[in-house]
Amino acid sequence: MTIERILLATDGSQWAEDAEAYATCLAASWNATLTAMTVLEFPPGLNPDYAVNRLYLEELMKQATTCLAELKARAANRGLSIHTRIASGIPSEELLAAAQAEDSDVIVVGTKGKTGLEHVLLGSTAERVIRTAPCPVLAVRSHTRGQGGGGTDPCEGISLGRILVPLDFSDCSLDALEYAVLIARQAGASVRLLHVLEPVCYGLDFTLPHLTKSGRQREQMDKRLAELATAISDSGVTTDVQLRGGLPPDSILDTARAVPADLIVMGTHGRRGLSHVVSGSVAEAVLRRAVCPVLTVRSPKFGPSHRRVISTESNHATAT
Repeated sequence: MTIERILLATDGSQWAEDAEAYATCLAASWNATLTAMTVLEFPPGLNPDYAVNRLYLEELMKQATTCLAELKARAANRGLSIHTRIASGIPSEELLAAAQAEDSDVIVVGTKGKTGLEHVLLGSTAERVIRTAPCPVLAVRSHTRGQGGGGTDPCEGISLGRILVPLDFSDCSLDALEYAVLIARQAGASVRLLHVLEPVCYGLDFTLPHLTKSGRQREQMDKRLAELATAISDSGVTTDVQLRGGLPPDSILDTARAVPADLIVMGTHGRRGLSHVVSGSVAEAVLRRAVCPVLTVRSPKFGPSHRRVISTESNHATAT
């Protein structure tokens, strides 16, 4: 099992409840341990014993305790038992520390919070979590699930039937694909592989000096996609491939809408030279604009007995 321990970050908002729904569904599907955590935001350097600060923390503690108690009750109604954690400090640091302490396999967060910011996910807290998390992070945008969710079925209103995996053939994107295949197996889902060929640049004389090279590259990408699709199909997962041109974020989002995708799984490092693809335009645009949840894979966690479906042995030769 790849997913054994799930850490849910919650602030009690309705958007956190959408993330909660996916976390409880994953926990039920994988028979995983679920821990829900709330962080009382308290900047370092402030004295917690100062009267005003103490009252502030006490009020936050009451709210957090109520929030987690209600969450536990909802989980119990769905036949799940969860653990809870409350910490105070800088949210991103406390979440990362908890993920390390819990040895979490997945962190689940919502993409909008009760502070009123349009995208709390891409603010300092969750952006830091995604950039440095010791495990994959599932980002759930508000109102992405269907109607329902109040019954006893942990997966009511949630579908994971179609998974989209953007690939640039880097090791990180193949690790993301490995996760997508494992989730597809568990959920009985299909997988679509997508590679985006970016527009060819003209030379200074308005010629296309790399046209022949681009043609060869397209052939290589077609062949690699076919090889990956065969390996996935042999593992029992229905798959298809798509090679298209355009700007990567737009092409990924357009494909996700056309499929339509229930989940996007993508790596957070790529071969384009960025230290963190998630902080670049491609992944940022996908995270901000995707209408379905996005699982970002920065630090894969495969057990020692895990037998890979997707091989990376020949990947470096393909990427050159």
